[in-house]
Amino acid sequence: MIRCIVIDDEPLALKQLTKYASQMPELELVASCRSAKEAQEVLNNEQIDAIFTDINMPDLNGMDFVQSLENPPMVVFTTAYSQYAVDGFKLNALDYLLKPFGIDEFRRATKRLVEKHELLNAAAVSLVDEDDCIFLKTEYKIVRISIDDILYVEAMSEYLRIHFSNGARPVTALLSMKKMEERLPSNKFMRTHRSYIVNLKRIIEVNKSHIVMAPQVALPIGDLYKDTFMAYLNSKFLTK
Repeated sequence: MIRCIVIDDEPLALKQLTKYASQMPELELVASCRSAKEAQEVLNNEQIDAIFTDINMPDLNGMDFVQSLENPPMVVFTTAYSQYAVDGFKLNALDYLLKPFGIDEFRRATKRLVEKHELLNAAAVSLVDEDDCIFLKTEYKIVRISIDDILYVEAMSEYLRIHFSNGARPVTALLSMKKMEERLPSNKFMRTHRSYIVNLKRIIEVNKSHIVMAPQVALPIGDLYKDTFMAYLNSKFLTK
């Protein structure tokens, strides 16, 4: 299931997007937003896989909004202006729906999202084995990674970057955070932000809003993950 949001400042257009998304069995509609600002609030608190967004909006247009995201989900642009198509695809949009569009065009875009989502989730080629290792496809080769050497995992748009505690060069792979989270042992790793998974044994320090993993490496704690992480910390406190 692909978790998505739809964005349009025009009520009728937003109603249509909401209707179409609700009719797609492959999609889970998390929110219908009337502005980029409203959508950003949803992204800050929910794990979103895809965005259907209008381009011409008063507070922040759809392209600028997507460009401003540090780790944007999959994107489908919707607009009445065909001249935006080239710019849309420059931002790696999976599809571009020209208004007025019907449910068949929307279904086509959804199919592309599903294909890309399946590709991301299929990128890992091995489960954790008895030696606590994983194998990943990266740069046209398969590399073996020792789980204990992972410092943290960082989401970068459609890719992940794995950072190591031993100073080795980071590894980049086409893979979703959800799939990596499922692969790593939950007693050693935890999702602490929509963009980060940390090695719990490598934490040096925790302050109000950040986790220090190494000198000059401080990772933010996401609101959506704070309660779970604090519960883990409380279980480890040494008291009188």
